[in-house]
Amino acid sequence: MFPAGPYVTAQTATGQEPAASSKSRWRAIRILNYCERIFGYTKIDDARLALIKEYAENWGTVTDEQALDYLNRSQEISESVIQLWKKYVPLVTGISPGKKTATFFQLERLIELLMDVQVAPLLPLVQSQGQ
Repeated sequence: MFPAGPYVTAQTATGQEPAASSKSRWRAIRILNYCERIFGYTKIDDARLALIKEYAENWGTVTDEQALDYLNRSQEISESVIQLWKKYVPLVTGISPGKKTATFFQLERLIELLMDVQVAPLLPLVQSQGQ
């Protein structure tokens, strides 16, 4: 069934919109979930930016150990995005039909990939630092 969360109610878990008397509370729950999700993405993006900055500062002198550390941290960042999705897909599903939920996350992933495509060519390969 639908996982319990701090802002999930029986009404939102079933996908049924609450009665008019509690619509403002229902909207508040949706806003809190959205803000919490955005905060999660902000923390992930901050970690990604810190990793890129550190790589840029050390480029030209990156050791094997540092290269593996960057790789591991990059992998952890990717896993953080997956964990955030695992947390919020059920929440969005609870208030939105399946097709809309899938479309929302498809678009979100597309935007993420487009940003990655813009940043990736700007980062030189570790192997090329000695050339």
